[in-house]
Amino acid sequence: MKSAAAKSPVKMQAPLHIAGAAEGALARPAAGSILLRPERPAVGVVVPPDRSLPGLARRWLRLNMQAIRATLLGALAIGLFILAWHVVTVNRMDLYVRFLNVPSPEQVLESARTAFSTGTFFDHIVISCRRIFLGFALAALVAVPMGLLMGRYALIKEFVFPVCEVLRPIPAIAWVPMSIMLWPTNEQSIVFITFLGAFFPILLNTLHGMANVDEVLVRAARCLGASERATFLEVYFPAVLPQIFTGLTVGMGVAWVSLIAAEMISGQFGIGYFTWEAYSLVQYPDIALGMITIGVLGLASSFLIRLVGRAVTPWSRAK
Repeated sequence: MKSAAAKSPVKMQAPLHIAGAAEGALARPAAGSILLRPERPAVGVVVPPDRSLPGLARRWLRLNMQAIRATLLGALAIGLFILAWHVVTVNRMDLYVRFLNVPSPEQVLESARTAFSTGTFFDHIVISCRRIFLGFALAALVAVPMGLLMGRYALIKEFVFPVCEVLRPIPAIAWVPMSIMLWPTNEQSIVFITFLGAFFPILLNTLHGMANVDEVLVRAARCLGASERATFLEVYFPAVLPQIFTGLTVGMGVAWVSLIAAEMISGQFGIGYFTWEAYSLVQYPDIALGMITIGVLGLASSFLIRLVGRAVTPWSRAK
């Protein structure tokens, strides 16, 4: 009588190999065998991090290499710009764009020494910063809640959005005569124009952020029993917060443009008034000084907003 093994049509090609303790953790299977449990690699020795000052410095450089490179490239670009400015103004070049009366960097530096030696220039800076803070803060306090409500409730958007779209294309300079008639003092009218400059970018970015909120997150919150208030605070607001800070950054730039235009036309103090007065008195270095001061103040204010935005919304940082 034939055995069961002889009747089986399946032929064993290679014996199974089970890695066990008897064969040793480092034993290799025989040729042609099947490894059911792979060998565990040897655990390496964990090297503790270098806590010395050079080691910490190398780690800091490795983590911040991209920021350092961006800073160095920016400094190089500014240096090349100043060099080109020096060359075209000292040589009085006429390259279709005329640099005959444009002040050189040395003349602007001398004008800055004279301006900063007196308290009048500081007064202009403080007054402009106060106006920009008031106008921008009011715009943020009004535009952000309005954008959230317009993005959440279609009825409010259908009622308010057409009025905003009619007023938005009107430039800040066109608002100067109307603001003088609306407000009792020039100070209030200038703050109002600054408010208008910052209001519409903040509103539109907030509204755009509400439109891009993932509806899957909203439905998930509702399925878990979240109320309308909880959904708004825990889903909508965190999702739209990066767009709000983008609108704040753009609004700050437009607010400075509106402020300088208002100060040039109806102001009696401020950086815009200082620059326009320098033009009226044919003091070209002071014109360049006023422009550079406006650029530095605008850069600093936008940088502060970005800094706060990165701290408040760590989930939106670029990787």
